[in-house]
Amino acid sequence: MPVSRFQLLRATTRSPWTRDFRHLLPVPKRFAIKQSFYDPGIKAVRVKDRIKFWNVVPGDRVRIRGDSSGMIHEVLSINRFTNRVYLKGTIREPTKGKMPINKSVHYSKCQLLIKEMEKKTESGTVEKVHIFARRIGVRDPHWNPEFRRFDWKRVVLASIPAHVRHTAGKEVVLPWPEPEAPPKPKPNVLLDTSSEAVLKITYQPPTFQPSGKTKSAVADESAYIKTLFNPSPRGFDESRPMELHLAKELSNPHSRAKKQARWQAARRRKSELLKKFIARELLNQGDRTAREARAEAVFKWRQQMEEERKAEKKRRWFTADRVAKIARKAKRKQRKAEKQKERLTQMVLKDAPNQVIPGSSRQRA
Repeated sequence: MPVSRFQLLRATTRSPWTRDFRHLLPVPKRFAIKQSFYDPGIKAVRVKDRIKFWNVVPGDRVRIRGDSSGMIHEVLSINRFTNRVYLKGTIREPTKGKMPINKSVHYSKCQLLIKEMEKKTESGTVEKVHIFARRIGVRDPHWNPEFRRFDWKRVVLASIPAHVRHTAGKEVVLPWPEPEAPPKPKPNVLLDTSSEAVLKITYQPPTFQPSGKTKSAVADESAYIKTLFNPSPRGFDESRPMELHLAKELSNPHSRAKKQARWQAARRRKSELLKKFIARELLNQGDRTAREARAEAVFKWRQQMEEERKAEKKRRWFTADRVAKIARKAKRKQRKAEKQKERLTQMVLKDAPNQVIPGSSRQRA
């Protein structure tokens, strides 16, 4: 599947994990052509220049090569199509027609911070020394089915200053940064339910007597309706479970559990019907083999299923509105036919010289 324009526009990510290698696919040249002034610019480096395994990810602390100040920045996001690393806290000044964005540098200019050490100088003071990775290797790349991502080990091959010393079977492995949890929105007092409203008891179930001799009277629907329109209602107990009368009307027939139950019942019915067809054909096998009898049973079963499908489709087509419309058309057609018949029976022709009464010639002869 080729890369889409939407994926290129959303290529900048804050996730440190590699879910796939779609950033290695070629980008169509037509995406770089702007259709209008307001279209966002889409950029991508050549496929051979893109990086497969990214060792500098959001959350890492890096230093920029050639930066005389030696400031340490934190990686905010990365773009695997353009090999750009966006730094946190560095905002590019907005220009005419452009929004302010974080400053980005090329992947090759980033030196990953390994750790900070304290070193005593000749004067006896203690100063902090930052150790950066000059070269990073990839070890044991594999697909992690649990988290659905590609994992590998980041190994330091060379450092600045030269602090990493390789020994037999020992390598300095850099841990991956922990992604920041998204900030939780503050609760809205106007939209959240108060604790007093949650703890308030709004319904009291009716009390049922354990003995079966005396049963509680079922609430009368007409009595409930009278209480709505009568200003002085008579003896209606509001604690009776009136919702029992509306259980079927208020329950959702399209819930997931009910749809699944109907689907399972339909599957059981189809399976049992197929077994009946096969048993009937095997009972009346005749000169056929068992395999031929089963094939005939399956053919008849499929025909039956197709007929039921068409009948169900026809039944669903006849909705209440369509049935009423058909009845109106039939009634209008019948009324039109009756009027036409009445006009024909009551029609009177004017006298004219070319009129001939049927049968009059025979009577004259």
